[in-house]
Amino acid sequence: MELDLNKIRKAYFIGIGGIGISALAKWARARGLEVSGVNDEEGKTIDSLKEAGIEIVFKKDYKVLPEADIYVYSDAWLNRGPEILESAKATDKIVLSYAEALGVFSKDYKTIAISGTHGKTTTTAMVADILIDAGLDPTVLVGSFVKKFGSNFRAGKSKYLVVEADEYNRHMLELHPYIGAITNMEADHLDCYKDLDDIKSAFGQFLSQSEHKITDYEKYLEKVSKLSVPGEHNRQNAALAMAIALTLGIDENVAKKSLENFQGTWRRLEKRGVTEAGTIIYDDYAHHPTEVKASIEALRGLYPISSKKITIVFQPHLYSRTKALFDDFAKAFHGADKIVLLPIYFAREDQDDSISSGKLAEAICENGDKAIAFTDFDLAEEYLKGQTFGKNDIFVTMGAGEAYKVADKVFHFS
Repeated sequence: MELDLNKIRKAYFIGIGGIGISALAKWARARGLEVSGVNDEEGKTIDSLKEAGIEIVFKKDYKVLPEADIYVYSDAWLNRGPEILESAKATDKIVLSYAEALGVFSKDYKTIAISGTHGKTTTTAMVADILIDAGLDPTVLVGSFVKKFGSNFRAGKSKYLVVEADEYNRHMLELHPYIGAITNMEADHLDCYKDLDDIKSAFGQFLSQSEHKITDYEKYLEKVSKLSVPGEHNRQNAALAMAIALTLGIDENVAKKSLENFQGTWRRLEKRGVTEAGTIIYDDYAHHPTEVKASIEALRGLYPISSKKITIVFQPHLYSRTKALFDDFAKAFHGADKIVLLPIYFAREDQDDSISSGKLAEAICENGDKAIAFTDFDLAEEYLKGQTFGKNDIFVTMGAGEAYKVADKVFHFS
């Protein structure tokens, strides 16, 4: 889309608290735009937006759509706030999805876009760290808070832009990157893709829009030294980050040192701390069977079965994903000692009574693991408060929704 951002003065973000769209809102603010937005709840992203001087109204207090030159919406608000989105579309102003707006904002940059089914966030953060350490001063948008700069957005002054390119609904096709990289490809988002071949076709189109294409990064594994973040999947992420760095002409030793010092991101197997009783608390964003297995394997690499018991509190993400990958989810939790399932986080979907966490718990048990499901958070938290957790326990909240809040309530941990 052709759009002169220099003519935009006011931007309004619908669903501004989303992890991606909140980064874009910060970028708009950094460019000097007057930015405001609406969201339905408080959270870490909202706190950071307020710190950036962005005015936010919550849906319960929303009365009328403010005037703006451009309205940008999160896909989740097609369901969460359709009436607000319709009000925006009824104006004569520009209305764009987050992905469309990102495409517009990125057009004047040498964009390094990382897409793929798994590992996008961590790889994007690794690439951002490397470019910062190499003195290339990039602008960065990533789907988590990066430890190095404490945000999901970093304003840089160079021509380089590092972004996480979401494959949902083919969003990555809004970008035409200088470097297009794919971490991996697997069946996911089957609510908007027909099958794996359809997914591969979309990624192929993404690569065709990229000046430089990176998909084969196995040969870079030998260049990855010991990492501070655990798991073979993170070695794979680091190998791709190294491939991108060398494509940009960055000194290999600079890239190696940056990767060695990489401290991770918010909600990616993040060690939150230790309780007074000695229980180690982790939070992880894994919401696909492959990601769940990789996270458990990484934890077992740190804590062998003989040394620690692992309790996972998992919130399935989307009815469609849980249904499409049901059999894989049922087998994904091997290595955990107990799995506590929360109600499905349906985000942008309507309720589907044909699938539930209870049915998934039954299937997990049939595959030899111990699982129990609850119909709401309060019941799950009450159950967990009645359990004993001590120095031999690892407690992991897992999922793309709000599972992390359980640790806050059960252990008064925040």
